Amino acid sequence: MKKKLAALLAMSMLLTGALAGCGGSDEPAQDDTAENTQSATQDESAESTETTGGTLRMGTNATFPPYETVDDNNNVVGIDADIAQAVADKLGMDLQIINMEFDSLIPALSADQIDIVLAGMTVTPEREEQVDFTESYATGIQSIIVPEDSTIASVDDLADKKVGVQTGTTGDIYCTDDLGEDHVQRFESGVVATQALVNGQIDAVVIDNEPAKAYVEANSGLKILDTEYAVEDYAAAVKKGNTELLDQINGALEELKADGTIDEIIANYIHE
Repeated sequence: MKKKLAALLAMSMLLTGALAGCGGSDEPAQDDTAENTQSATQDESAESTETTGGTLRMGTNATFPPYETVDDNNNVVGIDADIAQAVADKLGMDLQIINMEFDSLIPALSADQIDIVLAGMTVTPEREEQVDFTESYATGIQSIIVPEDSTIASVDDLADKKVGVQTGTTGDIYCTDDLGEDHVQRFESGVVATQALVNGQIDAVVIDNEPAKAYVEANSGLKILDTEYAVEDYAAAVKKGNTELLDQINGALEELKADGTIDEIIANYIHE
């Protein structure tokens, strides 16, 4: 009897281990910079997103209006949140949004703490070495914010200036490459960078055009230069090598483009 009981206990332990290895994490793992988690479901035992069903964990940095920001109810809202919800609906999945620092997104993706990044993230060769990008769903412009009385009128005028950027963004990458470390000051968000500009700590801010509009509207005495710093493509990112999820999301995005859903979502936030 003892031998039979021991065998049954061993089998039970093996079965429990196998089930734990097949499912997703019991709760969304985040680093210390994660600020907010919202979910369309209260079930935290989400299954892996490599197949349809379960929960799609989206990582973002909600300081980037109108693509992502936090509303009065502490929920992440915006273009990327709506597109992610539409993709999750296509895949028959629940959506969970995890808000964290921008430069934590790719490490979190690589560590399986999230399944997808939608954060107005630009496709760059450096990032393509770390993640797999979906097809582009929107085009972005890097713009320059300056005080209204600034002598800066073009990209060339930034050569000897102190330029503020959000850490880890393409604005950070471009300005560091073009101007050098000594002329770049990094901030945790575009909001903080813009406030530093208002306070006279820096001479300009380089950031995506849509959030730049929101920051200028919220702070008198600033303007956006007519000159574009760069034009770039936004795409969602998945863990390198996760081709099954990549194909599923690309398929969903293709359908959402074809039926006009993505254009409608963007038009809800960006009025030409």
